[in-house]
Amino acid sequence: MSIQTIELAGHEYVLMPKGDYNRLRRGLPADTESELPALPLAGPDGTYPAVATGRALLARKIIKRRWALGWPQAKLARVAGVRPETLCRIEKRHVTPDLATVNKLVAALEKAERDMRL
Repeated sequence: MSIQTIELAGHEYVLMPKGDYNRLRRGLPADTESELPALPLAGPDGTYPAVATGRALLARKIIKRRWALGWPQAKLARVAGVRPETLCRIEKRHVTPDLATVNKLVAALEKAERDMRL
C-alpha cells in the first residue's frame, strides 16, 4: 500500500490509491490474496488443469477489479446486466461463462474504472 501525507489548512491528510481505501472501508486485510479463490495445484506431471485454472484466474481478476471499485457482487451484476447468481457462480469457479457474459462484465468494470479516474 503506497501512502502519502499532505497538510492543508493545518490538517494532515493521507493520500492512497482508491482500491486500498475501498479495501480498508470494507475491513478487508491489506493482503487480500487469502480472500481470493485458490489456484489449482499442479498434477503429478507438473501440468495444471486448464479449465479449473482458467476459471480461477478469471474469478480472481473480476474480484480484484470489483474490490478496487468498492462494489459488491450485486452492483457489478446489475451494471453489467447479468444475474447476480451468475456472477456469484463465476467468482466461485463453478461455471465457465460464455464470451458474451465476460464481455458484459469487462465493459462494466472498464467503464467504472474510467469514471473513477475522472
